[in-house]
Amino acid sequence: MATNPFVFDVAEALGGDGLPVTFTQTGPSPSRIGPEMIALPEGGEVTVEAVVTPLGSGVMVDATATGRLAGECARCLAPLTPEFDVTVNQVFSGGGDFIVGDPEAEEDKGSGDEVPEMVGTTVDLEQAFVDEMGMNLPFNPTCLPECAADSEVPEPDGVSGEENDLLDPRWAGLEKFL
Repeated sequence: MATNPFVFDVAEALGGDGLPVTFTQTGPSPSRIGPEMIALPEGGEVTVEAVVTPLGSGVMVDATATGRLAGECARCLAPLTPEFDVTVNQVFSGGGDFIVGDPEAEEDKGSGDEVPEMVGTTVDLEQAFVDEMGMNLPFNPTCLPECAADSEVPEPDGVSGEENDLLDPRWAGLEKFL
């Protein structure tokens, strides 16, 4: 059974001398991560390097995931397989004595600033990478400039190019000043 490369056992950092500890794991992605047209596929190999810094009963994790995306050009549907390198920073609470704010405060509910908790001595970075890649990968990736050289492919905004020669009637009166 393959292990999840996004889940780290941070017991070494918690029981150590308070200095950051670096972990590296490689394995198949447990889920598809990214938007519809390009993403890290489920089962795609990903390497995650994490620097875990103890924060009393919690930890701060600075992690970088690298691998290869799979997708299609939004214009010509050619396959795309670029490499990616994504970095996240996440704090995990280790228990009730970790300062996470007022859970009863109305302004904090659903703000997205909730501090995830460790499960035992493990942290799961998968959701942090899902969020980061969802916000930073293109929704309409293209294989430009290769795609632009193909005259059969329409312009990205759907304009065929024929309209470029037509004069906008609102500007017709200005033509005499040129």
